[in-house]
Amino acid sequence: MEQMGREQFRAAVLRYIELPGAKFFRAIKFTPNSITILGFLITVVSAYLVGAGWLLAGGIVFLFAGGLDLMDGALARLTGKVSPFGALLDSVFDRLSEAALFVGIAVFALRDDISEDRQIFFITVLLAALIFSQVVSYLRARGEGLGVFTKAGVMTRPERVVLLGVGLIVGQIEWFLLGIAIVSCFTLFQRMFTIRDMLDKAG
Repeated sequence: MEQMGREQFRAAVLRYIELPGAKFFRAIKFTPNSITILGFLITVVSAYLVGAGWLLAGGIVFLFAGGLDLMDGALARLTGKVSPFGALLDSVFDRLSEAALFVGIAVFALRDDISEDRQIFFITVLLAALIFSQVVSYLRARGEGLGVFTKAGVMTRPERVVLLGVGLIVGQIEWFLLGIAIVSCFTLFQRMFTIRDMLDKAG
């Protein structure tokens, strides 16, 4: 049921966001790789805004950058420019984009006028969210290296992007980070055991 709902949502995003966006970028002569890099640069701007204390603006810019992240793959498919290097570039800059935002959030936590206990909590949940989310992404890549392909899990990159953006916009990012950390930890084991089952079936 979860997978069916996700597929229906994904189809709607493809039809109403990805394809129109890809056609627009094709019209202005952008390449998929240039969109990947542009999305990363906009995320760096978002990280700067967050570090400077402008959470609302940072959250909006980050969600915009996340929307761009949908376009590079769609444009590659639309123009017949799908390539292994493009996929590699996209994966690398996805990781760098999330890391950049987390640095911005860390700077905000260290500069904000909050108690020492709250600051320790803030940094702890930030590191936990970063570590668990990166391991979730690593498991997908490691599974592909072993010959199995899966996007299984509750907290994947699209969910993280939305939650981070919303958390910044509503000004409660530490609690959203806590949620991301907890659910990403669950997703880590969910994906690991999914890969194990797929490897067992393949063997």
